[in-house]
Amino acid sequence: MGMATDDRTYRWVKDGSLGAGRMRYGADYNPEQWPREVWDEDVRLMREAGVNIVSLGIFSWALLEPRPGEWDFGWLDEVMDLLHANGIDVDLATATASPPPWLAKRHPEILPQTIDGTTLWPGARQHWRPTSPVFREYALRLTRALAERYADHPALVAWHISNELGCHNLYDFSDDAARAFRLWLRERYETLDALNAAWGTAFWSQHYEEWDEILPPRTAPTQRNPGQQLDFERFSSDAVRDHLRAENAVLAEVTPDVPRTTNFMVAQNVRDIDYATWLDDVDFVSNDHYLRPGELGRDDLSFWANLTGNLAGGRPWFLMEHATSAVNWRAVNPPKRPGELARDALTHVAHGADAVCYFQWRQSRAGGERYHSGMVPHAGSDSRVFRDVVDLGAQLQALAPVTGTRRERARVGLVFDYESWWVSGRDSHPSESPSYDAETLVWYRALLDLGVRADVVPVAAPFDGYDVIIAPMLHVVPDALRERLRAFVDGGGHLLTTYFSGVVDEHDRVWLGGYPGALRDVLGITIEEFVPMLAGESVALTSGAVVRDWSERIARVEPDVEILDEYGDGDLAGAPAVTRRRSGSGSGSATYVSAAVGRDGARALLRRLADDVEALSGDVRASDGAVEVIVRADKRGRYVFLANRTDRAVTVSVPGHLIAGAATSDGAASDGALTIEPRGVAVVSEAVAARS
Repeated sequence: MGMATDDRTYRWVKDGSLGAGRMRYGADYNPEQWPREVWDEDVRLMREAGVNIVSLGIFSWALLEPRPGEWDFGWLDEVMDLLHANGIDVDLATATASPPPWLAKRHPEILPQTIDGTTLWPGARQHWRPTSPVFREYALRLTRALAERYADHPALVAWHISNELGCHNLYDFSDDAARAFRLWLRERYETLDALNAAWGTAFWSQHYEEWDEILPPRTAPTQRNPGQQLDFERFSSDAVRDHLRAENAVLAEVTPDVPRTTNFMVAQNVRDIDYATWLDDVDFVSNDHYLRPGELGRDDLSFWANLTGNLAGGRPWFLMEHATSAVNWRAVNPPKRPGELARDALTHVAHGADAVCYFQWRQSRAGGERYHSGMVPHAGSDSRVFRDVVDLGAQLQALAPVTGTRRERARVGLVFDYESWWVSGRDSHPSESPSYDAETLVWYRALLDLGVRADVVPVAAPFDGYDVIIAPMLHVVPDALRERLRAFVDGGGHLLTTYFSGVVDEHDRVWLGGYPGALRDVLGITIEEFVPMLAGESVALTSGAVVRDWSERIARVEPDVEILDEYGDGDLAGAPAVTRRRSGSGSGSATYVSAAVGRDGARALLRRLADDVEALSGDVRASDGAVEVIVRADKRGRYVFLANRTDRAVTVSVPGHLIAGAATSDGAASDGALTIEPRGVAVVSEAVAARS
């Protein structure tokens, strides 16, 4: 499933207040880390900041069940009551993310193992095997106990299943995983003949005659079987999802009216979970995002928030975690610059978030994340961070009318494919330099530079309704996807794809007959060999674009293919570099970029294509790419978010009324001038009649 599509199964919180009329604001709250007297100060400061929801109990298993089968809910009862008395709702966690020490001591067989057989011991978090039946039994017992105790508590508005599933234990190579992997393979392939064909096991004498001969792709003397690796990645994503579904089933049985979610990590450590396959297992989408430092970070944030919104099918979603300032896990962890706290939050809101929450409420004094920022920092409430937190709370209250609206669909779709991400970065490829996520971000940034709104869509999402589909490095193309892309072009759509696309099928087997394999017919070209480039090498195209890392030798082009650019020097001098083939009707087209042209080259090509593809013409409000324009709308009106991508003030002319953000206006009259502060976001309310 590509996106959440069924309104009947899409729920916010129990009382419906996450629909129109109330923006949610809060954090992970960990009162168990603090003395009782701090709790009263916490709720006082929460009310000052406008906090109205917290995630509670995420890492509390060891305190809730201090010994096997012995429960201590007294402290949690008190916290739940205190929060409710102060008007703060609770997204209550099942607390299963990190097992207590006694469980690992009694059952060391729950501990995951790495690719080389190393056991991951207690002392951090997520030290459990997704396929362990022992862990599952204890986790579901805890889940049921919590559900039965708090089913009718008035503070409970949603369930938070586990936490960041698979963040540290996605790939487990234990014997439990091996058994589960074989069962998964039997269900997928049914016969060993089918599996042997899919994996190409005639190579290197890997042919299987018995199911129990198959192992996870553990450390081996040299390159492991690519098909085996891909299926183990799929299996691992499904194994963690299976745990989600198991806890979900208990909660649905005991508290059927309380919506359930888990926090995805669409952009974070776990790139190997295909979240598009998890959408039927949550009532609403939640996501964690942590800003990449530097100038790239703001566009990177927009990209992943955009994808999250489209995974949610355009419906509101929950920003479960991000940071008020510095994180603590990178080599260098700079704090956020002035204005960035609000900009990051409001950019997520622009892309559909109706809830903005942080990790965490109060910055920890001890433990592995003590230098990770919080809404209340070590310096306390008399601090720049807390003042910014209070200011953001006021801005979010002003944005109450935006809640419940949907992000307005763009005319350009930028395809994101998890499996192409996994496979294109595999070992034993022509080059290790190309990066799938970096290449997709290159094209997204080029679109932003031109002021072109685009939806970042999962590959399974429908293409109809888009005028343009851009699919960078679409490496894995099964038959069904090939036919969808062909139908899109034949139907008058404009496709643009890039190097290393269409090369393999769903089993990581190369399409024969020349590259770009599955896309060769629709593009009308044949590539005989890749020409990756050594570090420090570059070539120029005749357009002036500079190519690094990757180029390709296009050996044949069909007569109806137009050559838009050529290699200007090097061994490929004079050879086609960028081609375009129009569909039979002439209204659609398929463009191929055989080289890594970078952001400047991508921007120049898109500008050229805009001459006859109107959807690639930029929004005038984008002020030459200095401002990202995002629109949320419903039948009542439109809300235009204008995010300043620069470190300087930018003035734009917009209709409507300024309702929130870091900007000043001339009175918010129609077509008035609006000056957006550096790194600021302005939100303008625009009547339906003003729609262009």
